[in-house]
Amino acid sequence: MTASATPAPTDEEIAALVGHRFAGGERKVEHWENWLLTDCTQRPPMSGGLLHPVVLFHVPIQAASTSIGEIFSICGGGAAGSVTLLGYEWDFLAPLIEDVVYRGDGGIVDANRCRDSSGVILHDDICFVIELLDPTDRTVARVTTRWRFLR
Repeated sequence: MTASATPAPTDEEIAALVGHRFAGGERKVEHWENWLLTDCTQRPPMSGGLLHPVVLFHVPIQAASTSIGEIFSICGGGAAGSVTLLGYEWDFLAPLIEDVVYRGDGGIVDANRCRDSSGVILHDDICFVIELLDPTDRTVARVTTRWRFLR
C-alpha cells in the first residue's frame, strides 16, 4: 500500500484504541465450507466433523462482526505507508466442529506508537484478540493478531 494524504492518528488516538470492542456476532461453518478449506490444503476431511485449523484465518473476524477493512480503518490504516503482519497466535482450547454456531467476541488489547530518538513516528503496533465461544459460552478458540502500521 502506498502512503496517502490522510494524516496519521495522534498519540492520543492510538492510545484510545485499547479497549475498542468489535460488535460481536455469530458464525457457523457448514460441512461444504469445511470441505473446501480442507481440500485447498490437499488433505482429506478430518473425522467427526472437525474444522480444519485454517478456519481461524477468517471465521473469528466474521464472528466478531468486523472485517480486515474495518480494523484497518479503525487503526488509521489510510495514513500508513505499509502494514506488516507481526504475527498471530491461534489457541485451540477445544475442538471446533462443523455446523456449530460460535459466538465471536473481541477487540483491541494493545496499541503502541514507536518513535525514533528525534521524536519522528516510525510505526504503530496494534494487537487485537478475538475469542470464539461455543453455545455454552465456553471459549473454544482465541486468535491474537499483531499488525505494524509504518507511518
